Amino acid sequence: MTTVTTHAAVLREMRWWDIDPVLALEKELFPEDAWSRGMFWSELAHARGPGSTRRYLVAYDGERLVGYGGLAVAGTDSDGGDALAADVQTIAVARDQWGTGLGARLLTELLRHATAFEATEVMLEVRVDNTRAQKLYERFGFEPIGFRRGYYQPGNVDALVMRLSDPSALSRAPHPSPNGRADGPVNGVQGTEIHG
Repeated sequence: MTTVTTHAAVLREMRWWDIDPVLALEKELFPEDAWSRGMFWSELAHARGPGSTRRYLVAYDGERLVGYGGLAVAGTDSDGGDALAADVQTIAVARDQWGTGLGARLLTELLRHATAFEATEVMLEVRVDNTRAQKLYERFGFEPIGFRRGYYQPGNVDALVMRLSDPSALSRAPHPSPNGRADGPVNGVQGTEIHG
């Protein structure tokens, strides 16, 4: 199991014993459309062993969970070819961690896993009213490609669909900073969740 230490938060693979703290943060950040315990159990069931198709990460600051993210891999890319496509399922960061770069670190690790899965593209959905998260994804090279009307329920909020072509290119180049220079990690994501 790989553990990555960055600033105060430690990122590691999500395990079943992380589900309760993840659910607490999930309900705090997304009270209207929070995932259920069963949804997380189902995702983790596909995250280990040969043939796994999921990667879920958690971020802890000491004993406190401060973020999490997940990625799923599907059989074909958006062009319907034989190449693999990945989908960012969820990213969430505790409110007191917004702006620390934790969201960017989670996204970087998810994209690293997409590359390990040999995915040729990564898709995600993000709330149309979450411009801060959209800017983060744009800095990573994601481009808007469409909308899903009423995707987030019960609030009936639309989702912006975004795609990143060639996630492996990100592992070869530094990420742009908010000032446009390629000198370090980008700012964090504002409690974004992408239910994919």
